[in-house]
Amino acid sequence: MGELVERVDETDRVLGVVGRAEAIRNRWLHRIATTVCRDADGRILVHRRPADASRFPRYYNWLIGGAVDVGESYEAAAAREIAEELGVRTDARLVVKFLCDGAISPYWLGLHEAVLTDMITPDASEITWHAWLAPDEFASALRRWDFVPDSREALARYEGVRLSAPLALPPGSG
Repeated sequence: MGELVERVDETDRVLGVVGRAEAIRNRWLHRIATTVCRDADGRILVHRRPADASRFPRYYNWLIGGAVDVGESYEAAAAREIAEELGVRTDARLVVKFLCDGAISPYWLGLHEAVLTDMITPDASEITWHAWLAPDEFASALRRWDFVPDSREALARYEGVRLSAPLALPPGSG
């Protein structure tokens, strides 16, 4: 059956366990956890997906993440994905959760934020290039580069929430 996820309803209530491929094929709601990673200077981590990625090869993204495992919280999934994709352990703070239309299939998206202070070691099977971009550099990249489509919807939600709740830096970092 492949990767298992919880099929959920319009209120994010669990309906059952299904294969992720089946959820996508049938456009069933499931859960995804992503994180915007910033450094102590407020720069945003941007990365490029590999050419052989099953979804959006060679596209850029500003979010780290993936499917929430069965029985896993959004926060735990976000922290797990950071560890798997960037090789660092940290907590991720939920910023906003919303029903995302999705370019491939709809899903509930838990969008988190984390400040990374340790050096990252990206997983080459997930990330072929990365850079920390200052806000103006990030804005420029958004205009010029092909970003994963869902990341643009997530950005609008993230910016709306961040205006009312500024980023909390770890003690001693700013």
